Amino acid sequence: MRLFYDSNISIGAKTHQLSETESKHIVKVLRMNENDSIALVNGNGGYFEAKIIDPHPKRCLLDIIAEEQEKISTEEIHIALSPTKQMERIEWFIEKATEIGVTEISFITGTNSERVKMKPGRLEKKAISAMKQSQRRFLPKINELTSVSSFIASHPNGLIAHCYDGEKSILTTIFKSAKCPILIGPEGDFTKDEIELALDNGYKTITLGENRLRTETAALYACMQAQLTLDK
Repeated sequence: MRLFYDSNISIGAKTHQLSETESKHIVKVLRMNENDSIALVNGNGGYFEAKIIDPHPKRCLLDIIAEEQEKISTEEIHIALSPTKQMERIEWFIEKATEIGVTEISFITGTNSERVKMKPGRLEKKAISAMKQSQRRFLPKINELTSVSSFIASHPNGLIAHCYDGEKSILTTIFKSAKCPILIGPEGDFTKDEIELALDNGYKTITLGENRLRTETAALYACMQAQLTLDK
């Protein structure tokens, strides 16, 4: 059954009118018609099975025939990374991290950051597509770009990865299932002052292996390690 996304559908609905965008896709592109079955998720744990009762290309109307509400998990994977100059690399990360199970993504900018402005709209579309592809029922939260210092102040006690020498822990041994954001720096790394600020606010330093990874690769590796920890 084809899976679609609509954030406006809620548990208990008997009928639902799709957005113009989804209506056009279903009726004009996929050429679906009356009595055809589809499934929807709302990105907040809701799953719905429905039949088309009015295949209008601008306001397709559905009859909701079954629904499920997945319980919201208390476990979190929050990755905070400095966006790369090439947005295609960040889009790749969004897609793969969503499939793996990331719950929240923040973008941070510091002294060595390559990008100081970004538009999250396209990134959300990538996350929605990946959510549907992987059959997830929760859409990860994607936050606006903020400074490293502001993020650390509002999210203390996390983990930070950097390339400087020093004692570092393995992520899977110290990752916590809640309120434990993982900071990934830009290609030029965090400055020593930024690392010191993080450590002063309860962060612990982690290693992501011996190889030096690109920003989006490091972020995805951290996401995978966090998910493996939660799966134990």
